[in-house]
Amino acid sequence: MVKTITTTLAVLVLASSVGRADTLLLAGIQMDQQTASARPKSGVSMTTVESTYGAPSQRHAAVGEPPITRWDYPEFSVYFEHDRVIHAVARRGR
Repeated sequence: MVKTITTTLAVLVLASSVGRADTLLLAGIQMDQQTASARPKSGVSMTTVESTYGAPSQRHAAVGEPPITRWDYPEFSVYFEHDRVIHAVARRGR
């Protein structure tokens, strides 16, 4: 199975019965996979993230129970439960 798409923008045209076409743009399909190795891994501590990637551009206060905190970096956002990474995602629309 081919895991990569040769373009970062795929255009799908869906023709309706009246001959009109709707266009669906799928941008950044591979962005998440391409940048995954450059983001913190699950289980890493806040201290390790900050020492590896530097201070985040923005820190959001913890919300909920368990407390979930978000740090934003230019290329990705990191979500923590208590002081451990639970997910790091690529930022779109920068």
